[in-house]
Amino acid sequence: MQENKLKNYLLLHLIVFIWGFTAILGALISIDAIPLVWYRMLLATIFIGIYFLFKKKSFRIDKKAILKFSISGIIIAIHWITFFKAIKVSNVSVALVTMSTGAFFTSLIEPFFFKRSIKAIEIILGVLVIIGLYIIFNFESQYTLGIVYALISASLSALFAVLNGLFVKKYEPSVISFYQLMFGTLGVTLFLWLKGSFTTDFFVLKSTDWMYLFILSSVCTAYAFIVSVQVMKYLTPFTVMLTINLEPVYAIVLALIVFGEKEQMNTEFYYGAFIVLFVVLLNGLLKNSSAIKKKLQR
Repeated sequence: MQENKLKNYLLLHLIVFIWGFTAILGALISIDAIPLVWYRMLLATIFIGIYFLFKKKSFRIDKKAILKFSISGIIIAIHWITFFKAIKVSNVSVALVTMSTGAFFTSLIEPFFFKRSIKAIEIILGVLVIIGLYIIFNFESQYTLGIVYALISASLSALFAVLNGLFVKKYEPSVISFYQLMFGTLGVTLFLWLKGSFTTDFFVLKSTDWMYLFILSSVCTAYAFIVSVQVMKYLTPFTVMLTINLEPVYAIVLALIVFGEKEQMNTEFYYGAFIVLFVVLLNGLLKNSSAIKKKLQR
């Protein structure tokens, strides 16, 4: 049993590392954010569809689910588009640190859906996040557009997470993911078609772009999702939460290794980044304090 937990804990770290690598791939892929997301969602839908067929899982859903998954699929598509836009107009470090505000946005959005009051500690932590972002804004003003895109992406990510928190009570996680990716793909397809973007050039990509897109959609999207659901059967939410908070750290270190000087920021940026990441970690610790007490009592 202990060996099984250790195996899944290491597997979780691998998944978080893979999610961190998503930002690196977004910077390496030369095409714009919207076609990038279209390819990612389309290919990931195909891969998960193949997984369904291989596992002989049912694709059946009710009519109400179609509306729910289509709306949330569009939300995740826009979340990814703004996320990759943030990377394209700034860099990986700026985008990932700003994306860490997702926990703060969740604390504001969640009460409306789960009918609870906003806690005072969440407001205090939110103010600390704003202070951290202000420090980054103040000293890295050339990345303002990237920070704005990342803030939009983080808020949409929080909304998406809260909605999935409701959906998962009724539907299988893999079913939710498949249909959200599919409807997200259809939404982006409609947008690109109305813009007249589907030209011959749209489908002519560099060989390196095809390779990175394949890794992004298969390993970083389809595989990571399926395995993340699997490890949650063996690990506590507290363990999963703390480990996922390491994603920006992994990504920033990877970015420094891959891109070198392009990712090097001034000292004030790292002060602001530390505040934001510390608040994200503290938020998780406070919300899982009961789990911590149980661990200490053992």
